[in-house]
Amino acid sequence: MRNKERALEAYLVAASRGGDTRAMDGLVRLRGPRLRAHAARLLGDGEVAQDIVQEAWADILRGLHGLRDERAFLPWALQIVSRRVAREIAGRQRQRRLAEEYGAEAEDRLEDLAGNTFDAGKVRQAVNGLPADHKATIALFYLEDMTVAEVAVALDVPPGTVKTRLMHARAKLRRALEGDGK
Repeated sequence: MRNKERALEAYLVAASRGGDTRAMDGLVRLRGPRLRAHAARLLGDGEVAQDIVQEAWADILRGLHGLRDERAFLPWALQIVSRRVAREIAGRQRQRRLAEEYGAEAEDRLEDLAGNTFDAGKVRQAVNGLPADHKATIALFYLEDMTVAEVAVALDVPPGTVKTRLMHARAKLRRALEGDGK
């Protein structure tokens, strides 16, 4: 059975190189589940894995002409998926570091800005109560005077996410600073 599957894969790769879109679809159907399973194992998140594999297929299909041996397709495709997963993980780590870095800075600068209005300890406590991503968003938007679009680029998130984070962070800070601890 394994030999038949490999022969089919080799045929589909060769036909895909020639521009046969049906062969490309067949290749995606044949190897897509294995690539998704690999990405999901590495990430621990099936939905993100699905997105990454979808993006990887574009790279795979574009790069087929450079694959010298049709029988090496699966390891080659898995390598492309692994690289995409590594980029995703690196992006998450970068975003987490940014959130932590700007969160700490936000805490200090919000205390300075609150100066006369609120007790610095209360401000620190309120800011500490925010998730790191909210602290980072608040810091970039208010303290670095960035636009929503600029914050989105800095944190590598969509503008809608920035707006949502700002809305939730403002509400939490307002409740904490006005003494409505809901």
